Amino acid sequence: FLQVFLVEKAGRRSLFLAGLMGMLISAVAMTVGLVLLSQFAWMSYVSMVAIFLFVIFFEVGPGPIPWFIVAELFSQGPRPAAIAVAGFCNWACNFIVGMCFQYIADLCGSYVFVIFAALLLAFFLFAYFKVPETKGKSFEEIAAVFRRKKLPARAMTELEDLRGSTEA
Repeated sequence: FLQVFLVEKAGRRSLFLAGLMGMLISAVAMTVGLVLLSQFAWMSYVSMVAIFLFVIFFEVGPGPIPWFIVAELFSQGPRPAAIAVAGFCNWACNFIVGMCFQYIADLCGSYVFVIFAALLLAFFLFAYFKVPETKGKSFEEIAAVFRRKKLPARAMTELEDLRGSTEA
């Protein structure tokens, strides 16, 4: 519920990066908690707090923000296909993690969350260097960021572009 208001104040990119970094730190804390659990009984609390923080940071960033970004990165024409591909990738990855986690945990033991931490670091770096801020920007402005060109003084909207092509 708070995300709806927070995303307009803080921006999509900053919340996404904060969520990824928080999840990364939580995954490292879970690993430390699991590794040291046999030596310190109180590490179970560290692991539990890390799990709760992981979920909270997911709900702040990587949970909802990709849906905002996908909807804003594509113009009206390809948007439904892009959202379908994003949804498929999301659920396919969820399925893979759900089906394989027990086998990976058996294989890696207490270090199972190191894999997630490494992936989160890669996602953070990718988002930091490649994902633009989309808050308050039109599709044309976002597309210009990807083209690395400056937008002309007055960019033609998609609707105006369609009107112009039908009048010709």
